[in-house]
Amino acid sequence: MPGYLRLDAFRATPLVKEPFEHLIVSGFVDPAGLAAINADYPNITTSGSFPVDQVSFGPAFQTLLDELESDAFREAFEQKFGIDLSDRPTVTTVRGRCDARNGKIHTDSTSKIITVLIYMNPSWERAGGRLRLLRSATDLNDIITEVPPIAGTLLAFKRSGNSWHGHEPFAGERRVIQFNWLTTEGNRQIAMLRHHTSAAFKRVLQTLRPGRA
Repeated sequence: MPGYLRLDAFRATPLVKEPFEHLIVSGFVDPAGLAAINADYPNITTSGSFPVDQVSFGPAFQTLLDELESDAFREAFEQKFGIDLSDRPTVTTVRGRCDARNGKIHTDSTSKIITVLIYMNPSWERAGGRLRLLRSATDLNDIITEVPPIAGTLLAFKRSGNSWHGHEPFAGERRVIQFNWLTTEGNRQIAMLRHHTSAAFKRVLQTLRPGRA
C-alpha cells in the first residue's frame, strides 16, 4: 500500500549546500493523507516538544511515524546528504503549540546529525512562527529562506556550526513533527530523558496553572 510520504518529491529536490546543507519540499506529505493524519494528531495543549511515546494519537499518525523509521526514508536521506545513517539512533518528537518565548536563533545541539521538520498546519496567515534559515547567530532578518509551516511541508538540514535558524514570536497552535538522527545511543538516551522530564513538568504546570504552561 502506498505511504503518506512522497519520497519521489524529496529525491527530485536539489540539496542547497551553502551556507549549510538543507532542502525544503512542499507537499512532502501526500495531500490525500493530510486530513487523516491531522485527525489522528496528538492533542497537545501546552508548548514544547514531546516524545511520541508520551502522547496519544490515532492509526494514521502511527503510519506516518512508521514511515519515518523505514529503510526507504533513511536511504533517501543517505543518498541526498551523502552520509551513512544505518547505525545512527533516531528520536521523534512532536509539537502542538508555540509560545512567544520559542523561536530564538540556534543551530541545534551537536548530538544531532540531521534534523527533519514536517509541518502539519492546514493554513498559516500569521507573520510569526515562520521558520527562517539564517546567515548569522544575531540577526533574525539576515534570511536565507523562510518556511511557512503549512501542512505537508518538509524542511531538512544537516546540523553544523552555522546551521542558524529561528522565527518571529508566535503564540498558539503550531503543529510540527521533528525527526532526528543522532550521533550516539548515549546522546539519544540523554535527549529522551530531557524530553520526558520536560513533558512531566509541563503536565504538572498545566494542572496547577491551566492555560499558562
